[in-house]
Amino acid sequence: MTTIDFYLNDKWSQTLKYIADSGQIAESVLPYFDSKLVSLDEDNAIITVPAFINYAIMSDHIDLIESCLEEVFHKNLSVKLMQQEDYISSSAAAEKDYESDFLPRKIDPNQTFANFVVGRSNAQAQVASMTCASNLGIVFNPLFIYGNPGLGKTHLLNAIGNHVRSLYPDKKIGFMSGMEFVDNVIKASKENRYDELKQVFEDLDLLLIDDIQNIAGKDKTNELFFTIYNELINNRKQICITSDRTPGDIRGLSDRIISRFNQGLNVNIEAPEYETSINILKMKIANYPGYNKSSINDIDDDVFSYLATNFSQDVRSLEGAVNRLLFYSAMFPNPQEGNRITLKLAIDAFKDQIKDSKNELAISTVRKAVCDYYNLTKQQITSANRTKNISNARQIAMYLCRKLLDATYDDIGREFGGRDHSTVMSAIASVENKIKTDPLYLKAINDIESRIK
Repeated sequence: MTTIDFYLNDKWSQTLKYIADSGQIAESVLPYFDSKLVSLDEDNAIITVPAFINYAIMSDHIDLIESCLEEVFHKNLSVKLMQQEDYISSSAAAEKDYESDFLPRKIDPNQTFANFVVGRSNAQAQVASMTCASNLGIVFNPLFIYGNPGLGKTHLLNAIGNHVRSLYPDKKIGFMSGMEFVDNVIKASKENRYDELKQVFEDLDLLLIDDIQNIAGKDKTNELFFTIYNELINNRKQICITSDRTPGDIRGLSDRIISRFNQGLNVNIEAPEYETSINILKMKIANYPGYNKSSINDIDDDVFSYLATNFSQDVRSLEGAVNRLLFYSAMFPNPQEGNRITLKLAIDAFKDQIKDSKNELAISTVRKAVCDYYNLTKQQITSANRTKNISNARQIAMYLCRKLLDATYDDIGREFGGRDHSTVMSAIASVENKIKTDPLYLKAINDIESRIK
């Protein structure tokens, strides 16, 4: 059983208890609520039942079921009841996407919109992805998501695929990486199957390609992709793509493909900010085998802060930190603390990975901590924008770079939009003056410094 299966089973058990406790269902009828929550996204829940009698009885109580689901998930969900055999049949129909050997990869059922943690760093990409999944070929076509590795781009592609399957089980979906597309072109060339390859792709309703940058510099691949792309777009089929850089930054990609990508919607994902990192950590722990939401209460808040500060460069690092923390706590528990995970235990768990040294810090680390604290982006704090909140955050970041890193004025200026050393000196002097007269200002700086350390 997968992590998501545990999660769905637990939530459905809670929902059935709400239903039983509601007093609206006769005790003799409750056994007919034998059912299972098999699929969940942002707006919909699919529940399967073993036989028509279960379907008929539960159909009469949809309002109650949706009301109890709302109690568990704290949001409105639309319920779709299906007999198990019908659900299996529809799932099998969806799997037809993979009958061709040109489409070997399957969509990961565990990566959905429901378990994608949204924050300022990824909100645009998440909203755009949901919009595309609900309006295939109508808006944002193609959708191009870019950002560094490990930030959730692949998760969003899988979430789009899963959402489309739940809404349109008959739609054909193709999912692959850019390198797999290159391999397909080579395979088709060797086996003289170009026409078959084109037909497989042109029959799709949704094409998902991860790491498109890997087709760059390969002329035959670019040519075939351009042909398939045009056919799909002209027939209002949806294309969603990810990359580690913007279309214009992919060297070796033909100009006409770059132009086509820029006709759609380009959105980026950045490293998770502090609060989002905290929420990701809690979600990962709540869905960890053998753990649940209540397990979070056994972990000190300082532990989450410690992990978010040191591993927020990407989601994979946060997930790895959770794995390390829970493994270490199981292997080396503190008898005096019982099951509790304290900051001391966390520091012990990562003592070989995190070095508490000034030399380990970088200007980018300080800048990110200030951005997270003031809810700003890197682009804002390094821009020429002189609005009070951005200018204030920029000055504090420069001050902390000088204080904590002993960085040169030139180095600091270079990392903050190419400012000259006199501008940096003036900013630092301004902060030092404010510290002497404004205790709230000093407290903010101390809070940021604590996060950095």
